[in-house]
Amino acid sequence: MLIEGDVVIGSRVTIKSGVQLWDGTRIEDDVFIGPNATFTNDRTPRSRKRQSPLVTRVQRFATIGANATILPGLTIGQAAMVSAGAVVTRDVSDHALMIGNPARRKGWVCLCGETLRDSGLSCQCGKRYKRGVGGPEPRGNLTFVESNRHVPFNIARVYHLYDVPGGAERGGHAHRVLQQFVIAVSGSFDVVLDDGRDKARFHLDRPFYGLYIPRMIWRELDNFSSGSVCLVLASEYYDELDYFRDYFEFKKVAHVES
Repeated sequence: MLIEGDVVIGSRVTIKSGVQLWDGTRIEDDVFIGPNATFTNDRTPRSRKRQSPLVTRVQRFATIGANATILPGLTIGQAAMVSAGAVVTRDVSDHALMIGNPARRKGWVCLCGETLRDSGLSCQCGKRYKRGVGGPEPRGNLTFVESNRHVPFNIARVYHLYDVPGGAERGGHAHRVLQQFVIAVSGSFDVVLDDGRDKARFHLDRPFYGLYIPRMIWRELDNFSSGSVCLVLASEYYDELDYFRDYFEFKKVAHVES
């Protein structure tokens, strides 16, 4: 991978191997760039000719597929999907699905990456859009959770964490009985789970996905983005006796149960 000096890359961007980002490239937050995707910054290149590079912008949540080529001075819209091998020669609308050489719009894609149904511009994830001048526009989204259907327990309590400083850590504890379902309703954060033997880290950054945490799992929350909100659905009412707040005490009991 090669990155020149006049390149701006946002947060939570994934850039695979073989990608070269030349001067003038602007990559916003949450963008995915596949292997060997090619960016350019000069429409009329010649040996020894020097001129100011054209600015190419890839907006939030967009995806550039493997081996795609982006001509200089273009804007790839928010949540757009450029397929593998496509050659983009003009600006791309928000949520557009671009395929071919030269790339043409073959449909619309949701923020989650799935193709929208043409009739109602709805997605299987539950999001719905309305038609705008340049493409689909979000018309407000609805996500719902039902006890014993979407989560494997009755929901007894709901609480949320907010105004957490960026990069802060929260929630080092475990529960004897209580189960939880954690959702990043705004922003993003990481959840670190530990069963007393193994650890795993999960990144939550979508309000329509969640993470189930069973009983007897030590959990910590960290890597909060600014303005993030963590929503927790709990299977039990608050009971201080249900908490493990000392990791070594939890680990001792966890080993006995296993």
